[in-house]
Amino acid sequence: MRPWILSETNYAHVKHCAYDVAVLPMGATEPHNLHLPYGTDTFEAEAISSGACQLAWQRGAKVVMLPAIPYGTETNQNQCRLSMNLNPSTLARVIQDLVESLEGHGILKLVILNSHGGNEFKPLLRELHGKTRVQLFLCDWFRGLIADVKKDIFQEADDHAGEVETSLGLACFGHLVKQHDDGTLAADDGTTRSTRFDAVNRGWVSITRPWHLLTTNTGSGNPHGATAEKGAKLMEIMVERLGGFLVDLAQSKVDERFPF
Repeated sequence: MRPWILSETNYAHVKHCAYDVAVLPMGATEPHNLHLPYGTDTFEAEAISSGACQLAWQRGAKVVMLPAIPYGTETNQNQCRLSMNLNPSTLARVIQDLVESLEGHGILKLVILNSHGGNEFKPLLRELHGKTRVQLFLCDWFRGLIADVKKDIFQEADDHAGEVETSLGLACFGHLVKQHDDGTLAADDGTTRSTRFDAVNRGWVSITRPWHLLTTNTGSGNPHGATAEKGAKLMEIMVERLGGFLVDLAQSKVDERFPF
């Protein structure tokens, strides 16, 4: 039994454990090019969260990882077979209900570890602010958590099922990464199409991108430079950073000036 993972823990332990922090992994169910499994985002969220919670627990922090939510917002992938969508309002309601459960059990600190770019939770944090005693934190691992190290580890910037995610897949769930007999990835190069609008292509104006038009096989970013070693290196950095934060958060008292 790993006592920091709720789904593995029994009531005999939980009823006497004063958890300080909960972590909620948020994933998705969607295709990732031709080689990564549909559960990639969920598997990543679980691996990062469990590693960070383990590190925090070993440093004395009473943290608990909730079961991952394996669905996300997929409205821009609705033409990609078996992308399973939950609308933003639905996801918000699910999280709100879980926050109410945590508050009822006296756990007043929640970290949402998001692994899917289609999930936008910052508006939810603003909406719930002041409406619950639970203090909410959001970590989109693919954004700020790795922004300063990404270029040092990986050859190419990517967006979806590219070098970063494929490296994590090879490191964490390599048996599910589809490869040819010669060891090469069963994937295309992840090239994407430009829109007809220069302002959109330059990032001056944003849209929700119809994935079946943007990509060939749902991949955005070249995965062929990926290695398990790169994934393991990135995972080590993320676990140390997030785990260290969980320790600090567990030790911090919730008062009228929190988090300042």
